[in-house]
Amino acid sequence: MSLLSLEHVTKRSRRGRLERIAVRNVSLEMEPAELLAVWGPRRSGRSTLLRLAAGLESPDEGMVRFEGRDLARSRNAVLGSRLGYCQMSFASSERGLAVEHVAAGLLAQRVSPREARRRAEEVLARVGAEDCAHFACHELDGAEVARVAIAAALITAPALLVIDEPTNGVDVLERDPLLALLRSIANEGVALLMSAGDAQSLGGVDRALSIDNGELRGPLTAPDTRVVPLRPVAGDTSGMELGTQQQ
Repeated sequence: MSLLSLEHVTKRSRRGRLERIAVRNVSLEMEPAELLAVWGPRRSGRSTLLRLAAGLESPDEGMVRFEGRDLARSRNAVLGSRLGYCQMSFASSERGLAVEHVAAGLLAQRVSPREARRRAEEVLARVGAEDCAHFACHELDGAEVARVAIAAALITAPALLVIDEPTNGVDVLERDPLLALLRSIANEGVALLMSAGDAQSLGGVDRALSIDNGELRGPLTAPDTRVVPLRPVAGDTSGMELGTQQQ
């Protein structure tokens, strides 16, 4: 049984008398611990597809199943626990500390504040954002926001993490380390479904599918790659490497 499956899913959006098909008859299956990217230009339907996969929107036609269950009927039980949606920005009014933002998912499950904070600090360290713990969310830069957002989604130990454009707003020097983090999360057994607006954000994925005009296509040709940092390793005089390289 697939972890996630979309079965002939269509989603329409309406403005007055105008109707637009955002996602058109999409079928897709994901396996546990898979890292899958959906690539497409703006207004291609990629973000709507991810919101459907996370249960944040319901399809007009078709069905989304998570762990074999109709997500439209079971999302209240799984969203935020077994299934995490990663919001890559904070509300402008959010003034709390990063560690408090990460701990919120456990507090909603009635975990004690002390234990929730301890576990939030652990997961922040896991994603390389331990130094962000005691900064206010609005003080973080793009890469820090991404790592804290990932930590907040991971805090409840989901089986699937849905991330809309994880590299959006991230400095080019921080992009490859962030993609390497996502690869390591998948290697530890968490499935990740992510969207990307450019081919440079596909490093390290297991599969890459393209979407345009709401229609899912692919797979793209994506040989096994390893993500390499842009910054040179200490003692390495060969200079900086860009993007990904084949093993």
